[in-house]
Amino acid sequence: MGGGEDEEPPLKRVKLSSGQLVDISDGTFVRDRASRSLGDSMARPLDLQGDDEVVGTKGVVKKVEFVRIITEALYSLGYNKAGAHLEEESGIPLHSSGINLFMQQIRDGKWDESLTTLKKIGLVDEKIVKLASFVILEQKFFELLDKEKVLDALQTLRTEISPLSIENNRVHQLSSFIISPSQQVLSGVSGQGIVRVKSRTKLLEELQRLLPPTVMIPEKRLVHLVQQALDLQLDACRFHNSVVGEMSLLTDHKCGRDHIPSQTVQILQEHSDEVWFLQFSHNGNYLASSSADCSVIIWEVKLDGCVFLKHLFSGHQKPVSYISWSPDDHQLLTCGVEEVVRQWDVKSGECIRIYEKNGLGLISCGWAPDGKRIFCGVTDKSISMWDLEGKELECWKGNRTIRMSDLGITSDGKHVVSVCKENTIVLFEWESRTEKVIQEDQAITSFVLSMDNKYVLVSLCNQEIHLWDVQGTVKLISKYKGHKRSRFVVRSCFGGLDQAFVASGSEDSQVYIWHRGSGELVGTLAGHSGTVNCVSWNPANPHMLASASDDRSIRIWGLNRVNMKQHGTVTNGASCCNGRS
Repeated sequence: MGGGEDEEPPLKRVKLSSGQLVDISDGTFVRDRASRSLGDSMARPLDLQGDDEVVGTKGVVKKVEFVRIITEALYSLGYNKAGAHLEEESGIPLHSSGINLFMQQIRDGKWDESLTTLKKIGLVDEKIVKLASFVILEQKFFELLDKEKVLDALQTLRTEISPLSIENNRVHQLSSFIISPSQQVLSGVSGQGIVRVKSRTKLLEELQRLLPPTVMIPEKRLVHLVQQALDLQLDACRFHNSVVGEMSLLTDHKCGRDHIPSQTVQILQEHSDEVWFLQFSHNGNYLASSSADCSVIIWEVKLDGCVFLKHLFSGHQKPVSYISWSPDDHQLLTCGVEEVVRQWDVKSGECIRIYEKNGLGLISCGWAPDGKRIFCGVTDKSISMWDLEGKELECWKGNRTIRMSDLGITSDGKHVVSVCKENTIVLFEWESRTEKVIQEDQAITSFVLSMDNKYVLVSLCNQEIHLWDVQGTVKLISKYKGHKRSRFVVRSCFGGLDQAFVASGSEDSQVYIWHRGSGELVGTLAGHSGTVNCVSWNPANPHMLASASDDRSIRIWGLNRVNMKQHGTVTNGASCCNGRS
């Protein structure tokens, strides 16, 4: 009942603790495990001379631990000879000879011997000993079944696995393999009804995750530490807005201000009145804008970053205050101020549907993530859900929304987000009728959901923008200050790489940009001559930002200064549509 006869070939690289180097078949050098007795190695974590020696200027990096993780990195990269030489030259073994013996017993399938060694390597936590024993015995069980030694497997289950009194559900699953080995219960089973045993190398990796790091160095520990250091550098970089592939281990990472949009690269002047709202499509190929002139424009973003007018929609009778792209970007919803919601086809430029309620006006709009339903805020403070044929499917009455043109729908389609009172946002799960609320002390002027639905960015009348975490318990995590707002609705947005920035319009004619994590103001963009009402960051291009202003223009902001393009009458693919259906 001990080990299996069809052992995997032992790995050529054997990590041992001390003693002479032994040359094996491929010229790799390893330590002779026989050079130290097992009794010497049963000390808990390695107890080496000079164990308290440190390296580095901070005095916190222990030399022994540092050398051990370098050794593990060499072995994991396949540099076996270099790893063995480092152990020899430093006198610091990667693992004790007891751990090396344990690992070799696992590779050789000497299960009974490995269990004995496991109990001698100084593990204080009995729970860890039991869990590791379970993993080893489970492997033994599957290997016996794989050899069709069903009675031996049953004996192992009854006399060795069950007495551990842990993982009871798993034990029941193992029992099912005795009754019907062809059952596909776990990942260790093939589609042909044969128990496919995981490799002993995989078993060692699993044991490595179970055992304390002082006993067995975690796999690729050095790589993990380097990645942590890079992540910390990214978090500390206030201007990081480029792909991670551009980072180097050879220098500390630091981006300059030139990594965020800061230069006007294009001015769009097709609207004849104040521009109130704008939003990029999900794929970043289009920009939609709406104005007090009752028009909506779809702009096309070319591959070179230049923006050209594609469609001009003129069907609304009142100023257009809100826009929402369909999930596939093939259609667009537009909402007039307390008027109707129109559905437009982006390719043809035709108005294909009008949503309205008798005697009431619509104030906001949004898409369900499946693209088959739309939601609208109504002037009677209700929210309605419609199908694409214009049939109202449901209406939630009561104080569901105030007369503010903001509405959010989470990407799972479960929550409708709206401002239900002057200072309260509600996240309404419409299927279960449950709610979460964001309670502010000041009046709310606008809000926006993050792409991952984890955060809500709330603009307030007191010239602050608040970031709320809405996962689980709702909590305020950051505030952004500096922009100006006293009379008008100015909107904010998430943007940049991984939505690491927050941008906002302002009544002083500037665009403000903050680092989302730190709250630090990292840029102010001057150029408009009137209040900046709305901003939108291209979700497909972290280096493109758009702003809409009372000066009747839209500015496109980028990294590099180019010849600024002012478009008068644009005939390049432009079309006009009266929007009547």
